[in-house]
This record gives sequence, structure tokens and C-alpha cells, in this order.
Amino acid sequence: MSTLTAPRRERGNGGWPFPDLVVETWGELACFTRPELKAERVSYQMMTPSAATGLLEAIFWKPEFQYVIRHIEVLAPIRWTRLRRNEISSVITGAEVDKLRTGQGRRYDAAEDRDQRSTMALRDVRYRIHAQIVVAAHARKGSAQHAPASEEKYREQLRRRVERGACFSQPFLGCREFTAFFGPADPAHDRLRLQHTEDWA
Repeated sequence: MSTLTAPRRERGNGGWPFPDLVVETWGELACFTRPELKAERVSYQMMTPSAATGLLEAIFWKPEFQYVIRHIEVLAPIRWTRLRRNEISSVITGAEVDKLRTGQGRRYDAAEDRDQRSTMALRDVRYRIHAQIVVAAHARKGSAQHAPASEEKYREQLRRRVERGACFSQPFLGCREFTAFFGPADPAHDRLRLQHTEDWA
């Protein structure tokens, strides 16, 4: 999160100098897993700020800036569905992967490590993400190799990518197999907004 100076607070819009960047996203299934429920996956009732950040970074990301999620609008009724999925029980570390690559006779059998778990997921979701871009101090200053960076530059690049449907990697809604589609905000969906507040504590 950024620290706003007094002059920026006076500008309105919560102190941000630019209007929020708005991206609409939707999908058939979503699961934003609650951390306190580990054995069986149970989703929050709506997209979390960290999931929204991950989705935007899949569309456009550079190490010179970070996203700040201002708020998320829910544009579809909250509906639930229960799934049973095959998951892997253990977590494979990077060191174990290296051993599997180099060790003679070592193997990992996913079928033996498989566990069927229940997932309480959301279905037919649609959200509208409002975000800002904060450029890192070193990028704003620039260097001999790189010109000084600005919010305007990255905001415009994100806008163009969203309009074209371009992304670095396929965005997803909580779990990698739950594909997310995205596009610019559609004014026709304003009437779909739901009044919903989520406590992330």
C-alpha cells in the first residue's frame, strides 16, 4: 500500500490523482479458499483482493509497479455449487523436484498421492475490479539504462491489453482450473451491482 501525502489527499478520489482502473471479469466457477478450512476447500462469498491482484498481474505486470485494489463490485448473484476433485495430498518442494530430475530410479507417482476432496465453490460469477497503480520509487527516479517511469504509461498499457483481451498467462478465479475471462467495464452491467460487504479478517 502507498502512503499518501497531504496534497494528494486533497485531490479527491481517496487521494489518488487518477480515476480507478476498472476491469470486469467473469467465469463459470470460482473458489477463493478460506485459509481456516484446509481439509475441504470452501470459498469466500466473493473475490478476494489478493485474487484480484493476481488476475491483473496475469494480464499485465512489471516489477516497476504494483496494483492497489480499491474495491470489488459483485455483478452476479452469489450462487454455490459443490464439487469433488482429485487433488495431490503432499506439497512437492523445489529441492524434491531437483532430486527427481537428477536421481536415478527416483520417481513420483501422482496416482498414489492422490486424494479426493470436496470443494464448495461459486458458480456463474462476475466482478468489477477497481484498482490503482503505484510506481516504485526507484522506477520513478529512473536510471542510466531506463527512463523514469510513470503511472500514465502503465495505466495505458493495461487499458490496451484489457481491450484486446491480451494477457501474459491465463487468468483464473482462485484455482488455476477455474478460467477467468475479462474485458473493459460494461455500463450495461451497472444495474446488476449487488450490495455486499466481506470481512477479510
